[in-house]
Amino acid sequence: MNSRERVLAAINREPVDRVPTDIWATAEVWAKLRNHFGNDADIKAELHIDGFAGIGPKYVGPALPKMPEGESVDYWGIRTRLAAHEGGAYYEQYFHPLAYVQTIDDLDSYRWPATDWFDYSAMRSAAEELRKTKAVDCGYMAPFYFHNLLRGLEQSFVDPLTDPELTHAIVTRISDFFYDHHRRMFEACEGLIDVTQVTDDLGSQAGPLISMEHYKEFYAPHHKRLIDLSHEFGIKVLHHDDGSIRPFLPILVEMGIDILNPVQWICPGMDMKDLKSEFGGRICFHGAVENQQILPFGTPEEVRAEVRHCIDSLASDGTGYILAPCHNLQVVTPVENIIAMYDEAWKYGESVTR
Repeated sequence: MNSRERVLAAINREPVDRVPTDIWATAEVWAKLRNHFGNDADIKAELHIDGFAGIGPKYVGPALPKMPEGESVDYWGIRTRLAAHEGGAYYEQYFHPLAYVQTIDDLDSYRWPATDWFDYSAMRSAAEELRKTKAVDCGYMAPFYFHNLLRGLEQSFVDPLTDPELTHAIVTRISDFFYDHHRRMFEACEGLIDVTQVTDDLGSQAGPLISMEHYKEFYAPHHKRLIDLSHEFGIKVLHHDDGSIRPFLPILVEMGIDILNPVQWICPGMDMKDLKSEFGGRICFHGAVENQQILPFGTPEEVRAEVRHCIDSLASDGTGYILAPCHNLQVVTPVENIIAMYDEAWKYGESVTR
């Protein structure tokens, strides 16, 4: 099997020649890996990483404001600045474009993104080339997360309690853009896209961030609409959701998600064997390799043991799992631990599929 065939087989819970792999890493980790292996192609070849190939349209909309060095702004008007931490840096948000909104009428003064801000014309040829060897992913739809980003985290939690009508209006406008934008992408590449993301961050380390009642009222209908759009084009849906999200899984699986990431098994309710037993006949799992203690601070042998733990739990039937770290590999992660993870996945991941 090549990487494309292996990844798609795992997603469809069909036989694979070995457990496929993927990688998420910070820029600092990529720099360390390039220093060790060479270019990105060398890294992926040496570590036997399958992964996905991403495509998207070109932004041709209104010119974005010029920002000071170390700051950025996107077409939503979300502004971030570079915040240094030990060994690296992350862009952290400091401006929420809809923080000022008090009424539904106020939403009309915000410049909502539009599909005519994008050129979709080159996407098809790119997808045709990439899918020769890779599964092609395209798109990112996250109504709850963008409610957080546009209003501010605290205000987005308060909105459903204090102004349900405004909350519905905000989330609907966000989701309407996602729907129209992704339909344009899916039409431009019809038959060529394998996976898209209908995703969100509904969980903390300890439990859900919002109640099931609020999820069902304000966000689930939009997830369902976007999942249905993806399936209309024969595209599998990857749902990323950090933390302890066990209460949401039955409804997400029923709505039609196909892949669950990142499977943060250290959190309450996220036992991998239980998840495989309950949902493994309907979805594929992606991620899971513990990224807060074992990958950054464990020994190479502890990393290898964790890889076997994940494969035994989530690929107990020989398929239905794409191994990856459960979030971006962080700068404190030793290169030898990264090598150990993918080497064990390659060797042990082949033995369990025989």
